[in-house]
Amino acid sequence: MNARDLVLAVDVGGTKLETAMVDAEGGVIAGTRHRAPTGPATDAASLDAALRDAIARTLASSPTAPVAAGIGTAGPVDLPAGTTSPLNLPRAAEFPIVRTVAAASGVSDLTLRLDGACIALAETWVGAARGASDALVFVVSTGIGGGILSGGRLLAGGTGNAGHLGQLVVAASVDDAAGLDTAGGGAGWTAEGLGSGPHTVAWARRQGWTGDTGEDLAADAAAGDAIARRAVERSARVVGIAVTNVAMLLDIDLAVVGGGFARVSADYTELVERSAHAHAVNAYGRRVRVVPAAAGADAPLIGAAALHWRADLLR
Repeated sequence: MNARDLVLAVDVGGTKLETAMVDAEGGVIAGTRHRAPTGPATDAASLDAALRDAIARTLASSPTAPVAAGIGTAGPVDLPAGTTSPLNLPRAAEFPIVRTVAAASGVSDLTLRLDGACIALAETWVGAARGASDALVFVVSTGIGGGILSGGRLLAGGTGNAGHLGQLVVAASVDDAAGLDTAGGGAGWTAEGLGSGPHTVAWARRQGWTGDTGEDLAADAAAGDAIARRAVERSARVVGIAVTNVAMLLDIDLAVVGGGFARVSADYTELVERSAHAHAVNAYGRRVRVVPAAAGADAPLIGAAALHWRADLLR
């Protein structure tokens, strides 16, 4: 490893994509970070164009060519095929992300994982999960995604989709005893369908709240608005149920929570932990600690680069 070696980091999500160069210490190289918006209207052609443009700008602003590329993306992914079908980008299903990044960058050493898995790698490498052996790392934002560390290694699963925390079903019906007021079945009963930022805002509006965004919700909850506060508590309760499901199944010690919506209230992390402990059936589940993420806003890019720099953490 040369001290000047850099890795091209790529992160594709439901609201934006980003690219940057990252060094062997997890540092994002100044001036190499470029982004483009994404969203439900993004189709395969526009995603391809935006990704190629961002990569070209990152390479042009880099002091050296990359030795490898790490790709984190919203999923589901198909690691053998090198494709992704982000739930929040329905028009870009089965997008050939590995082929696109290879063509745009000229790099042959590429590794693909879920964005949640990449964030887990970042927190394990430079953040709140350093030294952990068995942990869940996740974000609550536009969606809810995560990665799982087990026995000191990142779980991938058969197709690369281990860690899809947001798709855990946490309510059985619209009459669920927890009073979660689900709006429908299927995805509407999942942790993401009930507890993510946009869905929490939508729930609050159905109760009569008149704000528009997660930022509005945070401000009103802090100011004492009862509906806004209930919405925050509901989200944390749902997420806590998902955390305890993982704790029951995998006997984890630590859950690290990040993402924009996790900052909706000062006590959100505490509320998630309280819910996780309250819903744990077995005593070992109540030992899981829920702590805030520490890798910061660069975590998706740091984690994508860690697919190369910290390949020792991969199975």
